[in-house]
Amino acid sequence: MELFNYGEDFLTAHKALKICRNEISAVLNDSVTSKLKSSQDIVENIAQGSDVVYGINSGFGPLCTTKISPENTKLLQENILKSHSVGTGQPIPKEVAKLMMVLKVQALCKGYSGIRVTTLKRILWHIEEDIIPVVPCQGSVGASGDLAPLAHLFLPLIGEGLVDYQGQVTTTSELFAQLNIAPLALAPKEGLALINGTQFMAAFGVKVVEKLYQCLSQSDIIAAIMLEGLLGSVQPFMEQLHALRPHPGIVHVAARISGMLQGSAIVSSHKNCERVQDPYSLRCIPQVHGASRQAWLHLKEVLEIELNAVTDNPVIISKDLAISGGNFHGQPLALPLDYACLAASELGNISDRRVYLAMGGNITGLPKLLMQDTGLNSGFMILQYTTAALASENKGLCFPSSADSIPTSLGQEDHVSMGSIGGRKALQVIENLQKIIAIELLCACQALDFRRPLRTTKVLEQVHEKVRTVITHAHEDRVFSKDMSKADKLIQNATLLNWNQSWGSDYFDKFEFY
Repeated sequence: MELFNYGEDFLTAHKALKICRNEISAVLNDSVTSKLKSSQDIVENIAQGSDVVYGINSGFGPLCTTKISPENTKLLQENILKSHSVGTGQPIPKEVAKLMMVLKVQALCKGYSGIRVTTLKRILWHIEEDIIPVVPCQGSVGASGDLAPLAHLFLPLIGEGLVDYQGQVTTTSELFAQLNIAPLALAPKEGLALINGTQFMAAFGVKVVEKLYQCLSQSDIIAAIMLEGLLGSVQPFMEQLHALRPHPGIVHVAARISGMLQGSAIVSSHKNCERVQDPYSLRCIPQVHGASRQAWLHLKEVLEIELNAVTDNPVIISKDLAISGGNFHGQPLALPLDYACLAASELGNISDRRVYLAMGGNITGLPKLLMQDTGLNSGFMILQYTTAALASENKGLCFPSSADSIPTSLGQEDHVSMGSIGGRKALQVIENLQKIIAIELLCACQALDFRRPLRTTKVLEQVHEKVRTVITHAHEDRVFSKDMSKADKLIQNATLLNWNQSWGSDYFDKFEFY
């Protein structure tokens, strides 16, 4: 099994997910342990000294000028976990909470937070045993990072809060009693180090990067099948055209779709047709899908800097220097998360337009509403209502969370990022997007059926065959929600990406997710 060294190896979104899914073994090595001990010693000296250093021997936020006695510095850390556990709403997905723990371990292992090795090993125990804290989804403004979610995440360290273990949610105290595990007593600064940081929004960012990548890659495939069903032109995907406007994402998408259509008998069959040009939803696939690819890449690049950054406050540089700054502020992630949210919405918007285009019955060989006997049957008409509803809902969710800021902490935190809201919202838009492209997949395969006996390319035929093993051609009306559910499952499982599809990667390998 592949090995990952916390604090030393570069953590990517893909690796973070593999650690969560037990596909990579993540360890704490001796050199990192040594750094952690040195940082802890510095914090202990500060706690016993006379100089006031924020969060070690002072209060928090607007109480930063309140001196805390040496004997109370440990109680201060326990109190911060309790007082900041003010989250509300439904619990976040268990995998996102587990990701938060993995990301926090990576940040703490940089050795600038004063965390003890014993505390870090307890967090690793939670990860390895899959004993994952329950974290409410609401309550963070992305200011000092994600204070409330992180406080809930680490309540179990002191025996408080709820945990999800073996599919059951229970109180930490009950589970610890069963397992004969004792809670920890936190050392100076540890509570603050645990709750300062951007790990909530970053964990959502990891899921956004994964799911948006899957949607982008599958959208290209589905669009290529729809092009075949609608007898679309391949000229808009020609390399010569995109060399004149070489945005990397656009060139990448055009190359992928050109590769997928290379050698198609359907393309050859209408090579000399009279149609001058296609509607934008077909003709501008490279431009729209490609721009969303660029947004995805921007988020991935920013996120992976964040996954390997120190987002604590104060930061322990040396025995003579502890810097109180703003490395916890969520703005660097908040903006690209909103950008990715818009990119996902636009991918669904153009997909809905292609579904609508397929209904018209004005393309040679393609019946109105994608069914021969309409009148008695409504065909695929109402499926497009659903894509329209989802696309519209996504548009409403696209207002950027980062455009808002509400002062907190009695004005001490007078500008906040709202990146935590942006991360949750982006994932919600992507889940709607999955449903939209699942419906386009149904319509594209139905349209392709009407091109028989002509065949498309091998890889597109493989995709079509995969769909047809679970969803048959519709000759008459049926409960289409059942088909939609099956198609949605194919999309969620990224089933269309199971074949070796390298079109475009020779040009821009950076658009791949690994």
